Amino acid sequence: METALMRRFYLFLSVVICNGFHLHGPSDPLIVQLGGSVMLPCFVETPLPTEELEVEWKKTDSETLVHLWQDGESRPESQNQRYHERAHFFTEEISHGNFSLFLTNVTREDVGVYKCAVYTKLDSDETLIEIKETERLIVSGGHVISAYAGEDVTLNCSVDSNIPLENIEEVSWKKMDEDILVLLYQEGEVLTDSSHERYRDRVEFFSAEERNKGIFSMRLRNAEPEDKGLYICEVFSGALSANTTVEVLLGKHFYL
Repeated sequence: METALMRRFYLFLSVVICNGFHLHGPSDPLIVQLGGSVMLPCFVETPLPTEELEVEWKKTDSETLVHLWQDGESRPESQNQRYHERAHFFTEEISHGNFSLFLTNVTREDVGVYKCAVYTKLDSDETLIEIKETERLIVSGGHVISAYAGEDVTLNCSVDSNIPLENIEEVSWKKMDEDILVLLYQEGEVLTDSSHERYRDRVEFFSAEERNKGIFSMRLRNAEPEDKGLYICEVFSGALSANTTVEVLLGKHFYL
């Protein structure tokens, strides 16, 4: 009796071991560009029986169902609407053990960790894949300002970036035609003493709250005739840099 039970146990154990599998995925995050496409690898070395095979892709932070393979076919009707017609299986590769997902038109909301989970009749496994947005630095605000001497003017400069404020090492405003440093932000501080004496006490950034939003516009008070010209706002973050320019035109008041 005991021998028969042991045989059945070893038979069951051998079936589980034979049907056991291990999912493979990338060890490093996948770096993608917004608007581009990316393949999220998920595969086994030995093909699995397709009977009762289920493949489930989810975004881990929200448990959003990205895509589902069930009952021998893709189930796009089960997808979260945000991934509809953007997330696809390589259908012909499923039977070969390739459960990778192809994601098109990547958005910022797509960035995060994804789980590829595979279920068979006797076993299951999962692997995690992270998508990261490629670092970029975009500075906007270029425009022409027309004002009169004695007025206050605002020179716009905004950082549109996935880089957090603490990683922005420096923002400088310079008057290009004279190569004068007008205003400097460096390592989290506004260094007003670095301003050229002609601009000292007349220029300022907006509030710290605005800088937290990436706004590094400069307010120039009591504009003088010598202030007219071309200004450049330069932003530095590690190996990345970007800039925008603003031209200031000044007129004179005429009194009758």
